[in-house]
Amino acid sequence: MSNILIIDDEKAIRKTLCEILSYEGFKVTEASDGEEGWKFFTSNTYDVVLCDIKMPKMDGLEFLTKATEVNPDVPVIMISGHGTIETAVDAVKKGAYDYIAKPPDLNRMLITIRNAMDKNTLSKETRTLKRRVSKVQEMIGESDGILRIKETIEKVAPTDARVLVTGENGVGKEMVARWIHEKSNRADGQLVEVNCAAIPGELIESELFGHEKGSFTSAIKQRIGKFEQASGGTLFLDEVGDMSLSAQAKVLRALQEGKITRVGGDKEISVDVRVVAATNKDLLKEVEEKNFRLDLYHRLGVILIHVPSLNDRRADIPLLVDKFLADIGEEYGQAKKGIDKKAMDALQKHNWTGNIRELRNVVERLVILSGKTITQEDVTNYVLPR
Repeated sequence: MSNILIIDDEKAIRKTLCEILSYEGFKVTEASDGEEGWKFFTSNTYDVVLCDIKMPKMDGLEFLTKATEVNPDVPVIMISGHGTIETAVDAVKKGAYDYIAKPPDLNRMLITIRNAMDKNTLSKETRTLKRRVSKVQEMIGESDGILRIKETIEKVAPTDARVLVTGENGVGKEMVARWIHEKSNRADGQLVEVNCAAIPGELIESELFGHEKGSFTSAIKQRIGKFEQASGGTLFLDEVGDMSLSAQAKVLRALQEGKITRVGGDKEISVDVRVVAATNKDLLKEVEEKNFRLDLYHRLGVILIHVPSLNDRRADIPLLVDKFLADIGEEYGQAKKGIDKKAMDALQKHNWTGNIRELRNVVERLVILSGKTITQEDVTNYVLPR
């Protein structure tokens, strides 16, 4: 049931609006002046506020100004019997959703209230979706390794230096790449990702450099490659150690000359790309085994950032767990669950072979399966191997 706050010093108006809105299925709270309305507003949650303009103690425009500062998401509809066009314009400029003259047209008021609620719902859904879609999250941790990474990113991001990020699976290499892009002068451009391990060797060149129509059997139309898509922005080559030697040679040329040629084409295309690469492999060992080009390694590794495993930064686990509990609670639309000290100690002692990705999954499992507070018994039952 939606909650509506009515603030009006005219008892007859409040009573009429209350009866109509209650009949329409809304839960209504009445306030006889601005000060009383402000007390209700700051101590409860409302979906819409109907507010008179001329009132004793605190007038409607003063209430509107304070309300939009405290909670701009709640639509405030101003109503007045002494209104002018100037008053209406002033109210809207200060953040009012709409302005309705007294005596109010009840049908119009109901439509306005429902529209305001729909807009508010859409705004909340948009913010939630943006949070879910955006993978740029805060880099959590106060361990020496994480602090060094943050410091390095601050220094490196504003430059165009290429960065090679190393570390085990699940440690957050992609997050490092995203932070480098977000803090760079290319943040307004695209961050284009390529998972080199997920693309078959015969298709990686087409993926990176694009192809011309008819260049091979399934090339039924021209395709723009990732290098061109990322021009003006950042190209993130994830699992670069799995790239074929043939593709490595072309990537090397692109980095050296700032030009690419589409598969099946002969035209050179200039690209302005900053490359951030990541791998869970020891690339120097791959060089020794003739699986990776040494010259490409040196081109990619102008700046080297190693992300430590979770087992090497156990002091950060409480911070990460707290963040995941808050995020998961928000995603599920429920209060953030607590976790007792023994349960946290057990998580800190666990062997995290999957690193942060595994920890996040474990916290989600505990949120779903445990009671109001996550206990050591929950960790034993749902996390530790039997």
